[in-house]
Amino acid sequence: MSSLSLSNVQQARHALGLRLRELRKDAGLTSRELARRAGWHESKCSRLEHGRTSPSDQDIRSWASLCGVQDQIADLIATARGIETMYVDWRRMERGGLKQVQHSVAPLMERTSRFRMYQSWVVPGLLQTARYTRAVLGTISALRDVPGDFEDAVAVRVHRQRVLHSGRQRFAMLLEEWVLRTVIGDSEVMTEQLDHLVTAATLPCVSLGIVPLGVPRGLGWPVESFTLYDDAQANVELVAGHLTVTRPSEVAEYARAFTELSEIAVYGPRARKLISAAIDSLK
Repeated sequence: MSSLSLSNVQQARHALGLRLRELRKDAGLTSRELARRAGWHESKCSRLEHGRTSPSDQDIRSWASLCGVQDQIADLIATARGIETMYVDWRRMERGGLKQVQHSVAPLMERTSRFRMYQSWVVPGLLQTARYTRAVLGTISALRDVPGDFEDAVAVRVHRQRVLHSGRQRFAMLLEEWVLRTVIGDSEVMTEQLDHLVTAATLPCVSLGIVPLGVPRGLGWPVESFTLYDDAQANVELVAGHLTVTRPSEVAEYARAFTELSEIAVYGPRARKLISAAIDSLK
């Protein structure tokens, strides 16, 4: 797990541990007495309160009951489960196949009005051609030994692009210029993909920015690829897994990063010039 994913998960566990500690203290119990009543080793209370151990559903039920706050059990369990699903490694996420992964984001896509996408790896999925998607998912399937349903996954991802024509959603997308220069598939696949980018950028709901190579970097430092769904959630693509960020302060950090990157990006004719240069380099 990357340092970023560890930081987010550990912070969430720590916050939950502090909440458990407050409930214990409000109930007038020492950690030793709570552990005795629960039938635990005393060190378990310390591990839970310091976020070193994730509580099970039963741990939470016991803790809340002993502290006399049974009405908080459901909320505490939901919080703990949310932490456990915050970071999911790719192999776990993809074990049911790539088609399932593509389907899983549909509800989030449908309820979001404003998308902000930053890609430092590949062209955003909503702007991919079928052949480019096939090359990307085919590589993922081979590298991570995912069940061979990537053709179905390609179809699902391409079908999802209908949201670009819904008329009720907006899409701000940022790409590092090196994404244009990274050959996925072969030169023919890339040429088709880059031509498609030029067309997609003319859609009324799409704002496409390219962060040029060689641009002086201030705060707009390259980071991991991420997508912001309104101001409610950020999904982050890490090398080993997928991170879901919902804490408002952390979502705001990604929003700030997007704003900083957008300020050094180029748009319109200048973006098309960079795309055209990338196409020419393939000839």
